Amino acid sequence: MNFANAVLSDDPEVIVFNLKQRYTGVSATINALVPLQAQQWNLGFCGTRMSNGVDGMTLGQAIQRSRKPPVGRAFRIWHVRRDPEMMAAIFARDVLRLPIKLVFTSAAQHLHGRFPRWLISKMDAVISTTPLAASFVPNTTAVVPHGIDLSRFSPPPDKLNAWASSGLPGQYGIGVFGRVRPDKGSDVFVQAMIQALPHLPGATAVIAGLAQPQHQAYQQDLQRQIDTAGLNDRIFFLGEVPAGEVHLWYQRCLLCVACPRYEPFGLTPFEAAATGCALVCSRTGAFDQLALPGVTGEMVETDDVDGLAKAVLSVMQDPQHAARLGEAAQARVTEHFSLSKEAEGIARVYRGLFEKAFD
Repeated sequence: MNFANAVLSDDPEVIVFNLKQRYTGVSATINALVPLQAQQWNLGFCGTRMSNGVDGMTLGQAIQRSRKPPVGRAFRIWHVRRDPEMMAAIFARDVLRLPIKLVFTSAAQHLHGRFPRWLISKMDAVISTTPLAASFVPNTTAVVPHGIDLSRFSPPPDKLNAWASSGLPGQYGIGVFGRVRPDKGSDVFVQAMIQALPHLPGATAVIAGLAQPQHQAYQQDLQRQIDTAGLNDRIFFLGEVPAGEVHLWYQRCLLCVACPRYEPFGLTPFEAAATGCALVCSRTGAFDQLALPGVTGEMVETDDVDGLAKAVLSVMQDPQHAARLGEAAQARVTEHFSLSKEAEGIARVYRGLFEKAFD
């Protein structure tokens, strides 16, 4: 998404928050949405500088700017996505008495803890990213799935030959994307690849993601398993791929595997599908809305190494078949999960709040 035509407002009607320092999936969502939303609303951004170069105001500046409503509005909207942001927003509205309304996006597919439930109950509107997430939030206003920036995540000219630009061995790539840690199922992927790759002579597997210090020993153990299997020239840890280069690895891979043990939504297979990747996903997050068995890829149970290996073999035994699944996945993301659809769903929530002010 080109930010050149999107300018943040000095008198925003909506302020989007991202106060977390570390870049996460939530950060990626905001990073993609803010440039588009800034073309639709008088928008402000509060928080950590984003990878697309957008600088945010501080929380103190957001409070100062919100002491009066914007021109032509009865209040500003603060859109928050994390517990500490909800806490700050409730304080600003209910203690400082700022003229603001609060919108929260909920992705968790489980019952929130008592304190987060209380925080969510104080929101003026709640957006859930899936129907399952909404089932745990009684005051959900709308279900709005995450969307993908199709201008950035797009298929390469020749998917079947795109792996050549990777600089790695093999003809085809199988990739898993995200942090290297147990809840992401990195061990499930490695063990499934140890089973599958001997039957796929043209395939190479990559794990694209950071192992934080507390997970370094975990990654080292996975590397020992790879070495013992004699596959250290076919399974590679890429480390943390810069945000601006992730789409290139999606484009190079013919298959994207997403096998976490738990995921609230899970953006990576949606991004990969937008570049034409076939999919093999575990049954968590929103993956069942995208990984349609026999259509866009395959689904397996969480923690099922054998099932994952079989699903990968089913997809990758015939690269032409994998490419066709990837084309279907790309079409499904384009139709149902574009960034513009997400922005429009969020806009309906904002408009609903502003219109209520005049009821």
